[in-house]
Amino acid sequence: MIRVEAISKQFVGIQALKQVSFEVGANEVVGFLGPNGAGKTTLMRMLSGFLTPDEGSIEVAGFDAIMNAREVKRRIGYLPEHCPLYPEMRVDEFLTYRAAIKGVLGRRVRDRLQMVKMQCGLEQVGHRIIGQLSKGYRQRIGLADALIHEPELLILDEPTVGLDPHQIRQVRSLIKGLAKQHTVLLSTHIMQEVEAVCERVLVIRSGEVVAADTVDNFRKDASLDRSVIMEVQCEAVAFQSLSESVAWIGIARMDALADGWLRLELNLEEGYLAEDVFAWAAEMKLVLRLLQTIESTLEEAFVAAMDEKTGS
Repeated sequence: MIRVEAISKQFVGIQALKQVSFEVGANEVVGFLGPNGAGKTTLMRMLSGFLTPDEGSIEVAGFDAIMNAREVKRRIGYLPEHCPLYPEMRVDEFLTYRAAIKGVLGRRVRDRLQMVKMQCGLEQVGHRIIGQLSKGYRQRIGLADALIHEPELLILDEPTVGLDPHQIRQVRSLIKGLAKQHTVLLSTHIMQEVEAVCERVLVIRSGEVVAADTVDNFRKDASLDRSVIMEVQCEAVAFQSLSESVAWIGIARMDALADGWLRLELNLEEGYLAEDVFAWAAEMKLVLRLLQTIESTLEEAFVAAMDEKTGS
């Protein structure tokens, strides 16, 4: 659906994007992560045809975004962070107007209007004035506007900003449902939102892509200094003595359980995994009943990716 190859963009001496390349497949939901000023908005504007790169190429739905900008725009629905609406218009009136602008004509306008209202939960507010509706409803109207022309690609910039927890759940559920028929690129600072909705993440910092992987793999890759939880049948003093002879194991916490069991949190040096702990325990003839890796949260993985880039 999206193929970006080595694009760069500079604004008055500021390098916004540097040789950015990535791909997004059809019907994927990809979380677009990065700190403020990383270049996310610039990239989204390029994908949606509002900006052109200084170098490199962008392909959307098989069309070159520069040479066939009009065709690409027909296939994209874009919801900016601050959705521009006409507060004095009624919902149906606004969406009908937007459909006409986007080339939806004749009887198809009525059909698309009913469909997007149903998708976005707007059936009961079609005759309401937009300015009298809540922030949650206005965000839904923005989504309906992005969907009215049946785009193949949806680009959503902070779609739940300013919403209350109930509204956030509703919008997230809506986005997950849309993924059955659309490719979705979701830009957000909310890690829980990415975990709830997205299959993959694309992480950008200082105009460069620093990670592009599934959410699970991104978390795992950040867990370089892994910790494991272990339950072993052993006296505390004996385990302490055994572990001191292994340089790559450090005991972060030790709790005594019933019937002579210990629960331990172990920090492992880089390059060692839970499998190595299991092999060591077997060699020491220790009896285990639990061994599991403590993996990074998405937020920890994101911070690690930022720190790695800065060398901190």
